[in-house]
This record gives sequence, structure tokens and C-alpha cells, in this order.
Amino acid sequence: MMADENKTENAEAQTEEKVATAETEHAVTKEEPAIADTPSEAAANQDPAQGAEGQPRERGGRGGRGGNRDGGGRGRGGRDNRRNNRREEEDDGIIEKLVHINRVSKTVKGGKRFGFAALVVVGDGSGRVGFGKGKAREVPEAIQKASAAARKKMIRVPLKEGRTLHHDGNGRFGAGKVTVRTAPPGTGIIAGGPMRAVFESLGVADVVTKSVGTSNPYNMIRATFDALTDQTSPKSVAQRRGKKVADLLGRGGASEAEAEADAAAVVE
Repeated sequence: MMADENKTENAEAQTEEKVATAETEHAVTKEEPAIADTPSEAAANQDPAQGAEGQPRERGGRGGRGGNRDGGGRGRGGRDNRRNNRREEEDDGIIEKLVHINRVSKTVKGGKRFGFAALVVVGDGSGRVGFGKGKAREVPEAIQKASAAARKKMIRVPLKEGRTLHHDGNGRFGAGKVTVRTAPPGTGIIAGGPMRAVFESLGVADVVTKSVGTSNPYNMIRATFDALTDQTSPKSVAQRRGKKVADLLGRGGASEAEAEADAAAVVE
């Protein structure tokens, strides 16, 4: 009887050990991560630290070859910076003044097409001046065209002592008439509107002007240039007539010494 009871107790102990082992294996199996069926589930189940290490490095933006716009790089930014620097170098020593800008329209089949017309005066401030006009769909492009046209048609005007004109003159274009007169030091530029821009670009410091007949800036500037092209210097007249500058300056009643001094002061 005692042997049968011991066998029964051993069998019950072995059964309890088997049940505990099965429960432990089942618990370990539950701790294993489930296999994801979709990419969204895989992303949700992925560990944040592991995802940061596993993801590939992100590429730069849409700049591509351009690189950083501020840095220049190999893209268009570098070329634009070089063009701007080249433009600044070309503009050194040249005075540009925007005289007038007008919006124009052209009627086409689909409606009206708008554009801009610009009038620009350029000069070096030392006796050279020119004007030009340009048309474009945008204002900056119109000004650029007008400036390029003005640079191609610059004229040289002789200046007395580098500050005023040698003699009075008249100019006319269309209905516009202008009068320009030489002035003593300290007078300043007595001119209005487009004429002032011409004399400031030319480098004139003292002049008196009058314009009548029109207020059209194009006609006023053309009349002003007509008067400036008639300007001559004593030096050029003396060379043309085969005489000395002192002979020409001494015919107005001035003494020979004064004529010689004035002739020496004439630069052009």
C-alpha cells in the first residue's frame, strides 16, 4: 500500500512539472513580435531607435546641381552672381538717369497686350552724354534696352573750365524749342525735367536753360541735343581757321596778356 501511494505522488508531481513547463513556453512564444502583413504595420511595429539607424540618409532638396543658392555652387546662382559683378564693373564711371517711363498697349485678337517704354540718359560726367529708348514687357528689361541704346549714341560736348558751356545756343525738334546759355560759377543748373537729367549726366555745373513749345520729354531731349551738337570750343575754331587761340580771344577788346591767360586755360 505504501508503494502504491508513493507511485501516485510521483506521477502527480511529474504532471504538475509538465504543465508549468508548457505554460512557460507559451508565455515566451507570446513575447515574440508578430510578423507584419503590410508596410504600415511594419512601420508601426518598428522600434524608434532602430528606425533612426535603419533608415537611409535623406538626399538634399530639389536644388540638384544648383546646390545652395546663397553659396553659389555650380548652379545658376554662381552664374547670376558673376553676371551681376560684371554689370557693376561695366557701370563704373557711367551715370544713368531714367527720364520717363510709359506704359503702352497693343490690341491683339485676344485682347490688349501691355508693355513699357523707357527713356534713359547716360553720361560720364566729363563731357560725354547720350540718350536712348527701349520697349519691353517688363520695366527692368525696357530700362536695360534704353541704356544699351544710349551708350551706343554718346556724343562729346566741349566744356568751358569743365563746368559750363562755351557759348549760348538754340535747339529745335518738332514743336519744341530750347535755349541754353553759359553761366558764371555758382549759378547751378537752372533747368527742369528732362533737360536737367541731360546736363547732370554731361557734367555741367552752371547753365541757364529755357524750353518752350512742348512738354514731351522725347522732343525736349532731342531739341537739347540739337543745341549741344552746335557747341564749339575756341581750340577747335582756331584749328579750323589756322590761327592761335589767343588771337581769337583777344579780338573782343581784351588785352594780349588776358588773351594769353584765357588761351592757356582752354583745355578743349
